[in-house]
Amino acid sequence: MAYSNTPAQDYVQSDYTNSARLNINGSAQEQKFMENLVVESIEIYGQDIYYVPRTIVNRDNVFGEDSDGKFESAKAIRAYVNNVEGWEGQGELLTKFGIRIEDKTTFIFSREKFKEKVDDSTVLNVEGRPNEGDLIWFPITKHLFEIKFVEVERPFYQLGKGYVWECQCELFEYSDEEIDTGLADLDAIETNFANAITVGLVAGGSGDFTVGETVTGGTSNVTAEVKSWDSASRTLIVINRSGTFSVPETLTGGTSSASWTTATYNTIDNKNIEYDQNNDFETADNDIIDFSEANPFGTVGSSTDVSI
Repeated sequence: MAYSNTPAQDYVQSDYTNSARLNINGSAQEQKFMENLVVESIEIYGQDIYYVPRTIVNRDNVFGEDSDGKFESAKAIRAYVNNVEGWEGQGELLTKFGIRIEDKTTFIFSREKFKEKVDDSTVLNVEGRPNEGDLIWFPITKHLFEIKFVEVERPFYQLGKGYVWECQCELFEYSDEEIDTGLADLDAIETNFANAITVGLVAGGSGDFTVGETVTGGTSNVTAEVKSWDSASRTLIVINRSGTFSVPETLTGGTSSASWTTATYNTIDNKNIEYDQNNDFETADNDIIDFSEANPFGTVGSSTDVSI
């Protein structure tokens, strides 16, 4: 049997008058071989993570950001952690505002695997690549990172092609976004840290609200998600409000069909954070400033105050 050692067509230049006969960018076969090596390396030395795409709800065209982002899915994929010695960044800092954690890291994805595991199965704001603003869930340590920058030219076009996405990430700072991905540990971040306020209800309502359902105000049409319900004290704690409930108005459960009328409502008493002091400040400031005065600096132009 005769064996042929004919190189690929795109490996040898057709212009033989050129002294540089070899295609320095490599052939399609060489590029595929390099791509397979990258995939295999990440599969061997990488970590299982979840890519969490952001759904834009209310884009601010002036600042180019979304204050009401949602995260509704999580895609399993392997990624290489660039620094195997631990998180980068400044770590734990003691500032005048308390302890601040500034962990950073870099995750490296195979472009081929990212297309297969993420891009082909979900809608990204910018298709074909990881997006700044999307999240990465690292289940081993239960860290949630936000992608701040995606490096697209490192390594610099080996054999004329890019093989990886290098995502530079920082620890995610939760700011009341909705997280409903189906991963219990990840979704618990919303439950534990979302702004949770108490709604007191009038006696005589019907049914019991269920945790996780959506309640709707009959007058305001404001919606919220139920975090907890205590039928004995008629206390409803909700998160993810779309606005401010009216008092009184009827709240109806979307799943349970429970129906109760609001009696009290406090938007500044956050029940999810132990150290929240907004309600304390609101109460204490009444003893410091007299808000009944129309003008705390005096009565200008008064016809009854002869001292002016």
